[in-house]
Amino acid sequence: MQKSVRYNEGHALHLAFLARKEGTKRGFLSKRAAEASRWHEKWFALYQNVLFYFEGEQSGRPAGMYLLEGCSCERTPAPPRAGVGPPGARDALDKQYYFTVLFGHEGQKPLELRCEEEQDGKEWMEAIHQASYADILIEREVLMQKYIHLVQIVETEKIAANQLRHQLEDQDTEIERLKSEIIALNKTKERMRPYQSNQEDEDPDIKKIKKVQSFMRGWLCRRKWKTIVQDYICSPHAESMRKRNQIVFTMVEAESEYVHQLYILVNGFLRPLRMAASSKKPPISHDDVSSIFLNSETIMFLHEIFHQGLKARIANWPTLILADLFDILLPMLNIYQEFVRNHQYSLQVLANCKQNRDFDKLLKQYEANPACEGRMLETFLTYPMFQIPRYIITLHELLAHTPHEHVERKSLEFAKSKLEELSRIMHDEVSDTENIRKNLAIERMIVEGCDILLDTSQTFIRQGSLIQVPSVERGKLSKVRLGSLSLKKEGERQCFLFTKHFLICTRSSGGKLHLLKTGGVLSLIECTLIEEPDASDDDSKGSGQVFGHLDFKIVVEPPDSAPFTVVLLAPSRQEKAAWMSDISQCVDNIRCNGLMTIVFEENSKVTVPHMIKSDARLHKDDTDICFSKTLNSCKVPQIRYASVERLLERLTDLRFLSIDFLNTFLHTYRIFTTAAVVLAKLSDIYKRPFTSIPVRSLELFFATSQNNRGEHLVDGKSPRLCRKFSSPPPLAVSRTSSPVRARKLSLTSPLNSRIGALDLTTCSASSSPTATHSPAASPPPHTAVLESAPVDRAGVEGSPAVDSTDLSPCRSPSTPQHLRYRQPVGQTADNSHCSVSPASAFAIATAAAGHGSPPGFNNTERTCDKEFIIRRTATNRVLNVLRHWVSKHAQDFELNNELKMNVLNLLEEVLRDPDLLPQERKATANILRALSQDDQDDIHLKLEDIIQLTDCPKAECFETLSAMELAEQITLLDHIIFRSIPYEEFLGQGWMKLDKNERTPYIMKTSQHFNDMSNLVASQIMNYADVSSRANAIEKWVAVADICRCLHNYNGVLEITSALNRSAIYRLKRTWAKVSKQTKALMDKLQKTVSSEGRFKNLRETLKNCNPPAVPYLGMYLTDLAFIEEGTPNFTEEGLVNFSKMRMISHIIREIRQFQQTCYRIDHQPKVTQYLLDKALIIDEDTLYELSLKIEPRLPA
Repeated sequence: MQKSVRYNEGHALHLAFLARKEGTKRGFLSKRAAEASRWHEKWFALYQNVLFYFEGEQSGRPAGMYLLEGCSCERTPAPPRAGVGPPGARDALDKQYYFTVLFGHEGQKPLELRCEEEQDGKEWMEAIHQASYADILIEREVLMQKYIHLVQIVETEKIAANQLRHQLEDQDTEIERLKSEIIALNKTKERMRPYQSNQEDEDPDIKKIKKVQSFMRGWLCRRKWKTIVQDYICSPHAESMRKRNQIVFTMVEAESEYVHQLYILVNGFLRPLRMAASSKKPPISHDDVSSIFLNSETIMFLHEIFHQGLKARIANWPTLILADLFDILLPMLNIYQEFVRNHQYSLQVLANCKQNRDFDKLLKQYEANPACEGRMLETFLTYPMFQIPRYIITLHELLAHTPHEHVERKSLEFAKSKLEELSRIMHDEVSDTENIRKNLAIERMIVEGCDILLDTSQTFIRQGSLIQVPSVERGKLSKVRLGSLSLKKEGERQCFLFTKHFLICTRSSGGKLHLLKTGGVLSLIECTLIEEPDASDDDSKGSGQVFGHLDFKIVVEPPDSAPFTVVLLAPSRQEKAAWMSDISQCVDNIRCNGLMTIVFEENSKVTVPHMIKSDARLHKDDTDICFSKTLNSCKVPQIRYASVERLLERLTDLRFLSIDFLNTFLHTYRIFTTAAVVLAKLSDIYKRPFTSIPVRSLELFFATSQNNRGEHLVDGKSPRLCRKFSSPPPLAVSRTSSPVRARKLSLTSPLNSRIGALDLTTCSASSSPTATHSPAASPPPHTAVLESAPVDRAGVEGSPAVDSTDLSPCRSPSTPQHLRYRQPVGQTADNSHCSVSPASAFAIATAAAGHGSPPGFNNTERTCDKEFIIRRTATNRVLNVLRHWVSKHAQDFELNNELKMNVLNLLEEVLRDPDLLPQERKATANILRALSQDDQDDIHLKLEDIIQLTDCPKAECFETLSAMELAEQITLLDHIIFRSIPYEEFLGQGWMKLDKNERTPYIMKTSQHFNDMSNLVASQIMNYADVSSRANAIEKWVAVADICRCLHNYNGVLEITSALNRSAIYRLKRTWAKVSKQTKALMDKLQKTVSSEGRFKNLRETLKNCNPPAVPYLGMYLTDLAFIEEGTPNFTEEGLVNFSKMRMISHIIREIRQFQQTCYRIDHQPKVTQYLLDKALIIDEDTLYELSLKIEPRLPA
């Protein structure tokens, strides 16, 4: 029989070794021996749940070990030691710490231990307790008890379920039996009916009993059904159906509103205009009425039928079957395609008709109808464009709450796919008409009206506030009124830049615009932009110091009046650079159009020039490009879809560069390419213009009328057209760039049946500025001969001023005085055609820009050398794009140092070109200087600076701060944070991604600041214990919000109103009862202004009518961008870039940047911002609500 237990001794020795090295607790303890009076000192080591003891600290082999799992440890008193040893020794033994390890079963003797120090003993007890796994065992026991309990519950539920199942089976059997009995009784009753007719009425007591039984059965049935209904109401399916029904109800309301809008369009505009077209003196023709409204009446009838069907479905509630309605609607939506395709032409016809004063007066009379609610005809014409996206959103929501097994699921998904397919077509058309609607909206804001905005070829570029500096005679600035000017804002102007005109307006207190009586409308073709003041002008020498180099001049030279100068002052250097870049680009577009097109039209017809028609790549769809019907500012069809290569080709096409295309490209290029690719393309254009430019573009660039003579016949009934040629300055003109005064070159040609080209070898041209073409007879034309007079520099500088008759309306700073025209008297009719090709005229202008020939070129060689012309044009284009990029998108270079260095290297390479013209050299130096300035934004206060400045020794409290101080500093903080958002964060919906803090840190900072300010307002109100103080705080915050509204800080208004609408504040009925009626009325007015109803309709209208600076609500623009991003993809299925989408995104970004660029003139007050940025004052949402319940408890039900 086995007497001992075998164990793995080697493993035990290994554990003992580990215990000596890494044990949880190690040290000397005294162990009680078998004899009760003897104690042996051993060296103990605890490892996990095993306690080893050794003879000494250096012993390698353990003397024994104890397994501690399941044991307990407790302190024991010192054993009695009477009569043992001297008294001192007994006292020392009594002071020692004794404890015992109990193993919990009878077969094991307790282990008695002692140590010298009490602290050491407690540590040993704690270590042994943990090694015993007592807590785990207790927890296991508790879990086991719970498990047993749950098993019992499950068994009980199984038994109960089995019993209920048997009861149901028994009840089913009983029901079947009762049914059979009822059938048998009914048959018996039918047989016995003849015999019961003579029987007397039933006993009254029986009737009462039956009545009571019937009542009880009804009560039991109602109780049972009530339970069933309540269970269903709380179920997820019922919740989903409630949301689905609510979506349908909302859809019916929206459809009713849409039908009402169509009713106003048809009965308020279409039918009255038809009647007016039939009058004796019609203000509009029937064709124009049909073009404007097209099938609007049919759309109204269609939606009236659809609306009636929806109401019929509602009448059958709660059964809502909608799929068949959409099945009826889908085949009829082709009329929407027709309406969409006509929408662009419709707005163009409407704009042309408005030039008729009788029609304009009649239209304003119709729009004054109270049913229109101040909306214009263009607004009603746009409503059908947004109806299909509304249906798509509704179907998305319906499908989200429609079960997969629902009978309508497949039909709704099919309807959604068809509507999305139609929406892709409509989305592009809506973006194409955005510009016309913008122009018409600005025209309505101008009290006097502005006919040039009714020209549908005008493209809106930018708007903003500039200060017009008053001037006196001889163009010198008046410094007398400058001090009062900045204080009283007498010179503040609201300026609008379009592709052909520059508008200068004042704004009244009601938001309406008034054009200046003199110089309110500037035609850019008559303007010369001057960036720097003239060095020879004594008054202008000091203007740089007075204005801080923020001023620029526009010299206007109208053909029918004396020239004048407009001096404008920008708020900052960055904004000045942006204005300069846009204006110079618009001027370049007009002048390049005059050079590069066969005919330069002065009327407002939207026609495609002959040069564009002859190049199919500019208007014909291909595998890598698709065009829109809309024309851009250069009268070239806009790109709808294109490959990256074709977009870069359009960017570097030397014949034209539309500023709206350039803005869109630079705003959105990072979606489909990189900055390095764009810069590489520009570098290729500069270094290898002939290999980088399409061959067809080069052919058309040098095409003369000798190749196409007689191909284009001009209608003799067309109005007189004038072609003006001048050298397009690559960038803004600086009068300090050359000591020679700028002169102009202008070649005007009559309208002839044949269009020719100038033979540069004979240096002759024909011109007749007054002749008009007639098919029958034509007066003898005059011929202009171009002379190149050898005039030395001193002679030019000493020459008197040139007569105004020698100057063309298109001023060029790079045309010298020695190139002029003289008109011989006699010429034959054979030379009646204009013989100047675009390339030749460009060569004449650019060749003379240097006022001398660089080495290797004389004037004649430079004029006739095609390579030189292309090189100069390519250099102009590269500098133009770089100027625009650097001045308006400086953040690209601040964040990408490699890109910045590459641009600097390219510009330095341009400067080393020996054939570089003086104007090009000046432009390159300006770009280099702008790119090298590191302190551009030093004048702007940053949030980090404010946080550092808020370390005041004493913090202000809410009571000591005035409402004005709070509103001004809230506005300052909001604008600083809003201004810091770089435009690239608005691309790609980065604020909705998981890594939003890394992708869009500044947008998230703006959102966090909005929440912090709203929390601060709510926390400040809840800090007051008494009702009156809380009411006073609410009134003060509402006053702060109203001042923010006056400062155009609508973000601050929404921060405060959202705080006051929080549940913790809104539920304080006793507090709101103390608030005055005036404050409540003001609160309602502010909430209506910033309401999200109708896609922030009121806020958008308010922003249109206010002068910057302003702080809009960022969430409004983020919603627009999200709608665009989700509605259309970035690339088509063929991999082409969706450039129509890029234009819509760019339009929103330009509007945001317009508000970012204009800064407030508010002084920073650290004491106020310290209070506003103090996070310690903010209470979290849950604590706020608990505090609200504590201040004003809920009323008992």
